Order: sequence, then structure tokens, then C-alpha cells
Amino acid sequence: MNWIEIGTYAVGVFLLIGAIFTLVGAIGLLRFNDAMTRLHAPTKVGTMGIGALLLASMTATFVFGEGSFHELLIMAFLFVTAPISANFISKVNIHHKTCMAPPDPPEGERWSTSLKEENDQVTTDM
Repeated sequence: MNWIEIGTYAVGVFLLIGAIFTLVGAIGLLRFNDAMTRLHAPTKVGTMGIGALLLASMTATFVFGEGSFHELLIMAFLFVTAPISANFISKVNIHHKTCMAPPDPPEGERWSTSLKEENDQVTTDM
């Protein structure tokens, strides 16, 4: 068994893992009831699936070609932006009251998404 065969099997395993994670993320996106629970499927499971698919692509280019690190940049961007976008989407859902309210904070504290100062202006430009 040489390195090309091992690389081929590794690419196949990464593709299978990525496809399973992505399929589970898509099913979760369709099956969950509200926006807050649907948020978990593409941001958690889908990110891992896309990461495995990119790892398969990177392994294939190193085994069969000259190699490329572009996939690492894509993975880094994906792993940084997915949690941030999920946070913003959840805050929008909380502020629009399309989901359950968060639990009461500990005594004497406030949740950061619910902070409102007395001099804040309310806008109704929607």
C-alpha cells in the first residue's frame, strides 16, 4: 500500500464524514420547529460537515497534485463567521420576540442583549 492509496482512502473517509454531517444539518434545519432551534443545525453540524469536505479537498490536492492551502483560509473564515452570525440571528429573534424569552438573569444583573438605557431611542422603521 503506497501513499496514493492511503490518501485516496483518507479522501473517501473525509467525504463520507462531511456528507453525513451536512445531511444531518440539513435534516435538522427542516425538522426543528422554531428559528432558535433551527439555528443549531447549520451553525454546529453544518460547519463540521463543510470542514470535513474542505479537508477532503485539501487532502486530495496534496495527494494528487501540488497542494493548496486555500481550503484552510475558507475553513478559518467559516469557523469564525458561523458562531458570530448565529449570535446575531438569535439576538434578532429575541428582540422581535419570535421565540421564548431568555431566563431571568442572576440577582442584580441584566442580560447584555436586553440592556436598554433610559436615553435610548426607539425606532420603528420596519
